[in-house]
Amino acid sequence: MDTALFDVTNLHRKLTCSKKSDPFDHWVIPDFFPEQVARSLENDFPEYDDSRWFTYENPIENKKALNNWAYFPILTYRVMAELCSSEFVNLLSSQVGTPLFPDPGLHGGGWHIHGRGGNLNPHLDYSIHPKLKLQRRLNIIVYLSSGIRPEHGGHLGFWQNDAETHSPGKLIEEYAPSFNTAVIFDTTKNSWHGMSRPVELPVGIYRKSLAVYYLCAPQEGASPRERALFAPRESQKHDPDIAELIRRRADSNEHKGVYRVKKPAK
Repeated sequence: MDTALFDVTNLHRKLTCSKKSDPFDHWVIPDFFPEQVARSLENDFPEYDDSRWFTYENPIENKKALNNWAYFPILTYRVMAELCSSEFVNLLSSQVGTPLFPDPGLHGGGWHIHGRGGNLNPHLDYSIHPKLKLQRRLNIIVYLSSGIRPEHGGHLGFWQNDAETHSPGKLIEEYAPSFNTAVIFDTTKNSWHGMSRPVELPVGIYRKSLAVYYLCAPQEGASPRERALFAPRESQKHDPDIAELIRRRADSNEHKGVYRVKKPAK
């Protein structure tokens, strides 16, 4: 692995020391990249209004994403390749005790960006990759907005699972999207996650992140779900339209028709 991008020994130490298990296994690693690498990666992102972004805009999610390797500048391309490399994947495998596989297609991953009003309701990620048929096991998200401050919101929240209702329960942890911080977490433990605070960004500041997901052989009893399952916010819990949107969003055949649903007028 290129030591200009990662210090493998230091990263192994950070993983070993930073693991938390409530409400599910996760690791938070500040200063993930060397400072100059992180700043260059931040500058690689397209403008927010660039037409290449894929837009998710509906009452349960408001973000843009781009996972096409052809659009990655040289440094981002190299970093994505390193995050999918056998050395890095083996490092993660040692943390979870099972062989992991990268998803070079970056299904659902790549670049993510949120502007003011961005949203991501609590949700469970897809369980089974729709093409590789492997189970999603770990996410890595690295935040790359140097202008973001805690008061700007957009925190990543982790919720307990309410076993009776199979929905998010108590909010246990939340992490500000601090520049050059990586959050890694297990997605197989009814791992409800999403934005726990509204995004209230100044003009010209965006919540940028890159994400790569790692897969494993399907565990016994793994859900066959191939799409994310969202949960309503408190204000949405008794809204039948939201319930139908969530159902369609999780359906392998209907999901594409709900990505760009317009928000209801206030």
